Amino acid sequence: MAPTSQQRKPIDNWNGVEILPGESKDVDLAISESYSGMTLRIPIHVRRGEEDGPVVFVSAALHGDEINGTGAVRSLLMSADFKVVRGSVILVPVLNMLGFDRHSRYLPDRRDLNRCFPGSTTGSLAGRLANVIFEEIVLRSDFGIDLHTAAVRRTNYPNIRGDMSNPSVKRIAEAFGCELIVDGKGPQRALRPEATKAGCATIIMEGGEVWKVEPSIVESSVRGIRNVLRALNMIEGEIEAPDYQVVIQSSKWVRAESGGFLQFHVQPGNVIEKGQALATNNDLLGHELDVLTAPYDAVVIGMTTLPAVSPGEPVCHLGKLPKGVNPSSLRRQRRKEDGLETQLVNELGSNLLVVERDESQPTTVSLRSDVEDARQHFN
Repeated sequence: MAPTSQQRKPIDNWNGVEILPGESKDVDLAISESYSGMTLRIPIHVRRGEEDGPVVFVSAALHGDEINGTGAVRSLLMSADFKVVRGSVILVPVLNMLGFDRHSRYLPDRRDLNRCFPGSTTGSLAGRLANVIFEEIVLRSDFGIDLHTAAVRRTNYPNIRGDMSNPSVKRIAEAFGCELIVDGKGPQRALRPEATKAGCATIIMEGGEVWKVEPSIVESSVRGIRNVLRALNMIEGEIEAPDYQVVIQSSKWVRAESGGFLQFHVQPGNVIEKGQALATNNDLLGHELDVLTAPYDAVVIGMTTLPAVSPGEPVCHLGKLPKGVNPSSLRRQRRKEDGLETQLVNELGSNLLVVERDESQPTTVSLRSDVEDARQHFN
């Protein structure tokens, strides 16, 4: 059951630090203790408008190695024109400080913090951290934006993930302004479904790789955060909409059927057609083993960045286009050759050796019929 307004923690008082309307302050949130007994804290910036309004948290590095979002939050913090006129924004550059300090996705005990919400005051280290984050950040907020990247050795084209059956989630997911929205509730005990159940409508943005702050991903993230705040009438300015927006209901990983060295034919963000070649698998002397092809019209949500594969390893994460959506029509709609979306495709593709498939060569297709549904892995 969603908490009542009486259960919400006030935005104007953070353990004795008072933040009045129109003020901005840094606060430290105590989350745990070190082996030496020293208090461990995460830095938070709270920015309040002069007028009452929604409270929105923007967080990054819930997985400690996913720092594109950290770069985006820092960009907002250092922007001279980022002025909140209504409501309040809670900016958290790093949620998982213990993982961040070790350049690791996980906590020191190998637990995934994003599978431990809403947490517990008496449970594991991860559960206790999750409880503090939930109580002190989520339960002060009406909306949440959590910034992620792909897992290690993978990259993602920017996409929003949220439960589109929830009107408040749908509102901010569409406003964010990514071309792709992946519809789903999310896994049990992850931050976004648990926050949404608690009355804080939350989405995540996935984009780029671990261990990097990629300029185009940061730009896409900052644009989206500003768009959401504009849609909620919290900051001034016009919403910057993409050339198109599609909601993905189904997605799958296409996996390697044999070991070998891949030659990629697509990039993250490409809109592709059924039967289109995704990657050719060769042996180390260049002899073709098989060709992976698209099982349906789709958009490339994510890809491996490691061309050497074993059987069963994921190669391309494809989002199935909704019925009636024509791939060539979408490609034409991305009309701005110098726009951010085209820039994103080109920059993310620069991490891969992408070559055009020579269609004069015979095609040997080898695809698993039981390609894993990737929805269960969504953050």
